[in-house]
Amino acid sequence: MSQSNISRRQVLKTAGAATAAAALGGAGVIGSATAAHAARDGFGLRIVEHDERDPRMKYYRFATDAIGWNPGVNVLLPDDYSSGRRYPVLYLFHGGGLDQDFITFDRWGIRSLSAGKRLIIVMPDGGHTGWYSNPVSSNVGPRDWETFHIAQLLPWVDANFRTYAEYDGRAVSGFSMGGFGALKYAAKYYGDFASVSSHSGPASLRRDAGLVVHWANISSAAVDLAGGTVYGAPLWDEARVSADNPVQRVPSYHHKRVFLVAGTSPDPVNWADYVQETQVLAGQREFRARLGAAGIPHEWHELPGGHVLRGDMLRRDLDGVIARLRKA
Repeated sequence: MSQSNISRRQVLKTAGAATAAAALGGAGVIGSATAAHAARDGFGLRIVEHDERDPRMKYYRFATDAIGWNPGVNVLLPDDYSSGRRYPVLYLFHGGGLDQDFITFDRWGIRSLSAGKRLIIVMPDGGHTGWYSNPVSSNVGPRDWETFHIAQLLPWVDANFRTYAEYDGRAVSGFSMGGFGALKYAAKYYGDFASVSSHSGPASLRRDAGLVVHWANISSAAVDLAGGTVYGAPLWDEARVSADNPVQRVPSYHHKRVFLVAGTSPDPVNWADYVQETQVLAGQREFRARLGAAGIPHEWHELPGGHVLRGDMLRRDLDGVIARLRKA
């Protein structure tokens, strides 16, 4: 694995790694932690498969009414978890694409990137084109990713691991579609996350005649929803778009750590790379301008290259997360 430029071109065959998502409700903040092993059912999740043998990486697959198949999650523990400490938690979201799932960051070297860092990292499934959303319509049964992540998985993690189940105990980050999901969740569920990071994730849904919303609808209809859509088609659910749009939720980023990364030179020959990162860069610049106008501090990086995860930026992000959150 290259820890500086992890290419996503092969992933972007049919699915979009841009953004979008839908509405849910109030935030779930529950938690009294138990052991690091022998996790239990709860919060609408029933464990149907698990592997807890690795001292750091714990694997679970759930049956849940929120999703029509059994989504998985990897929970990466710090090296010294056996010490009995409580730890802050980072929710780390994968991008869109046919080979993207909860194992993605393990393939990309998250164990070595996080070695020695006192942080629990939770990496759940989000669908190939789930957009971290409860879709307006689905022709294949429930695909309510927002419900799964916020109402079910978040309290389940706090109940089964030694976490700080509070605002200053949680961060959210992601790449591409997952970067948008991180920005969305941090704004909509303000009290759950004190730090938010987006690695090549879109931050503006309505710019350029709503290109990101259209892409979310098209990709989800083709790949995950059998003709259903995230935001509605031919007419959008405008309230959902506004609720999910980071540039329209700027006040919700007050008092949070905000970390943004985008590429400045996508491959002009690779259409998917060029269109996606060009849109990402423009949207992040719009978002940064609004954050600046509102007096909200933020760290941003524009780097050569296109729509790739930069391992050095992810490592920097992990250090920033730990610096912002409550210490283990």
